[in-house]
Amino acid sequence: MSQNNTNQDPLDPFDLPENEGIDMLDLLTILASRWRLLLAAPVAVGAVAFGASYLIAPTFTAKTTFLPPQQQQSSAASALASLGALSGLAGGMAGIKSPADQYVSLMQSVNVEDRIIDRFKLMEAYEAKYRFQARKELEQNVRISLGKKDGLISVEVDAKNPQVAADMANQHVAELRRLTSELALTEAQQRRAFFEAELKRTQLKLVEAQQILQSSGFNPGALKAEPKAAAEGYATLKAQATSAEVKLQTMRRGLADTAPEIQQQESLLGALKSQLAKLEGSNRDPKNDSDYISRYREYKYQETLFELFSKQFEMARLDESREGALIQVVDVATPAEYKSKPKRALMAISFTFAAFFVLVIGLLSRHFWREAKTRREDTEKLGV
Repeated sequence: MSQNNTNQDPLDPFDLPENEGIDMLDLLTILASRWRLLLAAPVAVGAVAFGASYLIAPTFTAKTTFLPPQQQQSSAASALASLGALSGLAGGMAGIKSPADQYVSLMQSVNVEDRIIDRFKLMEAYEAKYRFQARKELEQNVRISLGKKDGLISVEVDAKNPQVAADMANQHVAELRRLTSELALTEAQQRRAFFEAELKRTQLKLVEAQQILQSSGFNPGALKAEPKAAAEGYATLKAQATSAEVKLQTMRRGLADTAPEIQQQESLLGALKSQLAKLEGSNRDPKNDSDYISRYREYKYQETLFELFSKQFEMARLDESREGALIQVVDVATPAEYKSKPKRALMAISFTFAAFFVLVIGLLSRHFWREAKTRREDTEKLGV
């Protein structure tokens, strides 16, 4: 019986009653005994952090805000909206990002970033050896965001020089203007670019047809009234067929092949081609299809086609101007009057609290370590 008593250790922590343990009052008592250290040390650390913050170069932030171009509803979207309940078939278009998101992505593109880097010599300012390093540093110092409620785009730039920060923020808007003028982003801009290319191509063919007609010794008085009327009618009909085919191509960019507008345009194009085929079949007589008539017919066709494309081009330009492609700056970036970083008071408070918690953990750990050494079994386990 005595042997069993000797094997039991009254100081074994696992044999303590359940109600015995570390009380909050014990912890406060331990910390209260070192209250001077708990107050003086964190305050000293915070003071050192506050003084060290003056060694950090100040950073200035400049901000500009602008209203992105407002895109009106395109003709394709208007046609879908006119279908009523059937417009739900175009649900896939709802996932497309808004034009404002597209302008934010443009300002974050490599095209814009490289021009900003070259203009402000950021390779030397950031001490970057490679261009991708300068881009990464620039992305950390530039914040471009889109307001969810007001729809305004803001550009914030951090720099050591307040004037440089303001210039870089304003330059982002200037680069966006340049890029949008070079790219066809909206539906009207795409139509304008398409008809502009077709107009240039038709103009070259018109000049070529005119030169060929003049080289054949064509005299307007030598052409009789009936062949002239037939040639002009054929040229008009062929130009209408070509214009209808071009219009069908543009409509297919925004509508499905099963749309009523597409089917109606295809029917119109088929009717024009049928009339054109009949007219071409009736003019196979060599007596009527003389050389000067065929050349005059080609010339009138290119001339009529040029006029049709000119009208379509002007309409596309008018639609483009209605879309409000002008970027309207609400707030121009100006040099900051006060630094944005470092926040010295916040740094001092953060370091003070961090030092306090580290010191509390250290004091408690040191106390319980000493308590553990006083126990015989713990002393044997620690090898002290």
